[in-house]
Amino acid sequence: MSLIMVSFLSTALLLLVPGILTEKEHGSNPINLTIVNSISNAPNETYSADIVFRGILLGAMRRLQQTNADFKFTCTENFNYGPFLESVNGVAGNNAEHTYWELLVQTGKNGSVIRPDVGIGCYIPEPNDHIILNFTKW
Repeated sequence: MSLIMVSFLSTALLLLVPGILTEKEHGSNPINLTIVNSISNAPNETYSADIVFRGILLGAMRRLQQTNADFKFTCTENFNYGPFLESVNGVAGNNAEHTYWELLVQTGKNGSVIRPDVGIGCYIPEPNDHIILNFTKW
């Protein structure tokens, strides 16, 4: 078997076995995710989720949704811009009312709150980041 074929098969095996490069080598880190509704002033809801080393926020949110019946979200896939967060726990953004879900991150322990320049499909939380999904108006 040629060297190229062996390399191809090895790479294919790595792609087919979930978590082989992340979860087993590096484990997972817990993050906190808080739901804030700035419009209705409903009580905040905070969840803990696990995220694999260098994993994206969307993966942690999907894992949380699978393991916690109280947390639900929907998103749509935009061909050009990736996943777009539509609703969280039954509250959906609305173009006519100018409402949307804003991604904020409190960096480190009691750090400053930032608005990342990427969304849930690209943001890679660091250990001790506190993720805030804020329902607000534009």
